[in-house]
Amino acid sequence: MSVLIAGCGDLGTEAGLRFAAAGFSVLGWRRSPEKIPAPITGQAADLTGRSGGLPRIPADTDIVVIAVAAGSRSEEAYRAAYVDGTANVLDALERDGVHPRRILFVSSTAVYGDAGGNWVDEQTPAAPASATGAVILEAEQLLHARRPDAVVLRLSGIYGPGRTRLIDSVNAGTAVAPASPQLTNRIHRDDAAAAIVHLTTAVADPAPLYVGVDDEPVYMAEVLRFLADELGRELPDPAETAGSSRGGNRKLSNARLRGTGFGFAYPTFREGYRAVLSGAGVRHA
Repeated sequence: MSVLIAGCGDLGTEAGLRFAAAGFSVLGWRRSPEKIPAPITGQAADLTGRSGGLPRIPADTDIVVIAVAAGSRSEEAYRAAYVDGTANVLDALERDGVHPRRILFVSSTAVYGDAGGNWVDEQTPAAPASATGAVILEAEQLLHARRPDAVVLRLSGIYGPGRTRLIDSVNAGTAVAPASPQLTNRIHRDDAAAAIVHLTTAVADPAPLYVGVDDEPVYMAEVLRFLADELGRELPDPAETAGSSRGGNRKLSNARLRGTGFGFAYPTFREGYRAVLSGAGVRHA
């Protein structure tokens, strides 16, 4: 059986390598296919359609993962990647008469609004607080309108190999713990990739929506203190920061994902950041 990764960046590549290790033939689409490592077969494709139509899709494609990334944080870039990109992949499937058993769309918890520090799960109504979050929600709706059986995986803040912004700020002495409580929700890249493979191969009748997040919503100040302790650094005194955290004031639940039998390699930020600090894993270019 074959898997198509439409958007084979860091996360898509990690998922593709895991599919390949499980015995699948994996085709990865991205603008720079030479960056895609073996055993994934790389193929040049611009999902936005700006450089023409998408390549032919192999007839035996059983699973399609749409894992796009916007070129910038503008609403226009998000629309081109998420809405146009998703529509173009679905159009290519119809053009080629390919009917995959499973389609999974990598979305974002940015579609949720501020929850006042309360718990959020798949039953919580989406209420994007940003234009880009609204565009991602539009892409989800487009997908489910055309493929009601598709699976949407809303990922929280991804960290992992090469994603060292917080670590670098602690090392540089520029990290400041917020004086006001700021919740943050995270998932290690490897767990996000494993969840993609799990939901497309190991769950017989998946729900249309899952939240991808680790076990522990946590205050940003606690994450920074943990990193400072691990690195042997001092944190400046807490200070008020402008605005709220990008992740919103909410606690995300992974109960539905856990309920499918999925297990986390990094159930909290502690295990995950210790792995990053130890140099485990690589970020795929």
